[in-house]
Amino acid sequence: MNTSYKVTFWELRPNKSAPKPGKPSKVISYTARWTVGGRERSQTFKRSTQANNFLSDLRQAAKKGEAFDIDSGLPLSMLAKEKPVQTWLAFSLDYIDMKWPDAAPNSRDGLTETIATVSPVLVREDAPKAPDPSILRTALRGYYLSPGDRERRRPPEIMEALTWLEKVSLTMAEVPEPRNVRAALNALTRLLNGSPAAASTVARKRAVLHNAFEYAVELGEFERNPIDRVKWTPPKLAEEVDWRVVIGPRQMRECLTAVTYIGKRGRGRRLRALYACLYYAALRPAEAVALCQDDCHLPSSGWGRLVLTKTLPETGSRWTDSGTTHEQRGLKLRPVDEIRTVPIPPALVKILREHIAAYGTAPDGRIFQTERGGIVGSTAYGDVWAATRALALTPAQVASPLARRPYDLRHAGVSLWLNSGVPATEVAERAGHSVKVLLQIYAKCIEGQQDRANRRIDDALDE
Repeated sequence: MNTSYKVTFWELRPNKSAPKPGKPSKVISYTARWTVGGRERSQTFKRSTQANNFLSDLRQAAKKGEAFDIDSGLPLSMLAKEKPVQTWLAFSLDYIDMKWPDAAPNSRDGLTETIATVSPVLVREDAPKAPDPSILRTALRGYYLSPGDRERRRPPEIMEALTWLEKVSLTMAEVPEPRNVRAALNALTRLLNGSPAAASTVARKRAVLHNAFEYAVELGEFERNPIDRVKWTPPKLAEEVDWRVVIGPRQMRECLTAVTYIGKRGRGRRLRALYACLYYAALRPAEAVALCQDDCHLPSSGWGRLVLTKTLPETGSRWTDSGTTHEQRGLKLRPVDEIRTVPIPPALVKILREHIAAYGTAPDGRIFQTERGGIVGSTAYGDVWAATRALALTPAQVASPLARRPYDLRHAGVSLWLNSGVPATEVAERAGHSVKVLLQIYAKCIEGQQDRANRRIDDALDE
């Protein structure tokens, strides 16, 4: 280590923003300047007090006769206290550990997926040849990032891949460079096989990366979020529902009849009421799967209601605390313990009453259950619905997007309400959306608006 006792200090230098038309420039930071052994050193701070305190510490060390390190410009006492250099990979573990306890299972999956996507590109330019991308992804997702995977026995190829990444990972000081941020963002737009990622996937991963960088700012690793400095355009996100998926009431009734003929041992009949909940009450599948008898008010005649209190989203068992594929959560986009009440028409009341009479409920009160009382999985109701479409629809309709997924039944239910003239505020409340999001998503599914608008304009022109 090269040291020197020859230290001089300069006055604090304020740094001003570039002047804008009609606006005066303002001080945005302060730079402390000094020399060690004739070499000029500087460090910039957001506030003058921070810069003055730093210079004061340097002066005190010089007054005590301490030696200064020429390379860093710091006295040896401060150098010993300096935070060790952290790499992006090490920071990623800190970030995941911070988020993990309160994150939903699907969010945990998304966290590790995003970090595993960007980490292989946030490496030094002079890094030796990288391991196979699929091995790197497996190493990160299966053995490194998730807290529960870090003690797993690592095969030789996994050890080799992780050793390579630990050695070449960028330091946190290097990550904010625009070329590195851009490389990370570009990585989000491609799948592992090189094909383009869906716009929704890119948006979700970008949100995770932005949040990780915000945490780095919070810890003092970055001065500000570097994503905000890079001019990068993500793929356009198609937020509107394709109107072609919307199935009408008559076709839906035919499907609810056809499903009773699907599968052995009445497999389809067991799911008939679940599909009816998605359509007539516009429930999300995770809400329907969690529905309990106590949540249902099913009168012998007239309208009933569902009081939704929880969901059972499905994810990989490795992302849940319980180790199961379903973990109970609150309602989506709502505070914990908040409920949502959905009025249901007589047709759905009748179907639910028949279902409970035929199949009873699971030990915990759930209406929908497997033959052994388990939670109905997405594969089960997805496969049965595919067979139902093939039986109930024409070949052309089967080939079309019409109600291709069970989730499309919810879209159809919401569209039906809107087109029936139900106010958007009421539809949003029943569906669990904000009005803004509701109209944004279902804009193309609202029929008849153009004709009504034309008639109003005609009336105005005739006055």
